[in-house]
Amino acid sequence: MDIRQSSGVYVIRMPNDAAEDDDSLLHSEVGPFEMLQARQLLESNIAAFAAKMATKADIENLRRTLEQEQRAIIANDESGDNDKMFHLLIAGATQNQMLLDTVKSLWQRRDASPLWQQLHSRIATKGYRLKWLADHQNILAALRRRDVMGSYQAMWQHMENIKGTLMELSDVDAPEFDGYLFESVPIFQGKLV
Repeated sequence: MDIRQSSGVYVIRMPNDAAEDDDSLLHSEVGPFEMLQARQLLESNIAAFAAKMATKADIENLRRTLEQEQRAIIANDESGDNDKMFHLLIAGATQNQMLLDTVKSLWQRRDASPLWQQLHSRIATKGYRLKWLADHQNILAALRRRDVMGSYQAMWQHMENIKGTLMELSDVDAPEFDGYLFESVPIFQGKLV
């Protein structure tokens, strides 16, 4: 649409269909740190909500996924999607399809992002993956306790740890580097900040 003062509103282009709009969203480039900031804000709150809503089966599925993740790390197998599955299972544990769809969309954007893939390819050691597994175990422990604030904080810290690692591995002189734009901005961590 084009809005012209004293002239009116003009339709410049009509979307062909919803699939085209979804496709263009998937391919619009978002930097890795902008993506992590969005994930941190959304997934921390989703984890807090999941702490109240998760069923026994949800917790068991999360536990099994972490066991698979641990086996994959030990075997140096990077082909699995255990990390992604863990985050999707938490969103599913909210029992809210819209929240699950939102997290799926975030991961689809991540997986389709050349900038993310380039940065993520620099993670060559088990050390990072073991650190993030420990983060996942902390998140699961808080979910098991139905600790809303603990779940929020554990997920928030997990995203901080990912950002810190990716910041270390980033080429800060690259024109597409967006890390300096998205510092940690704690919105709510047990009290208003």
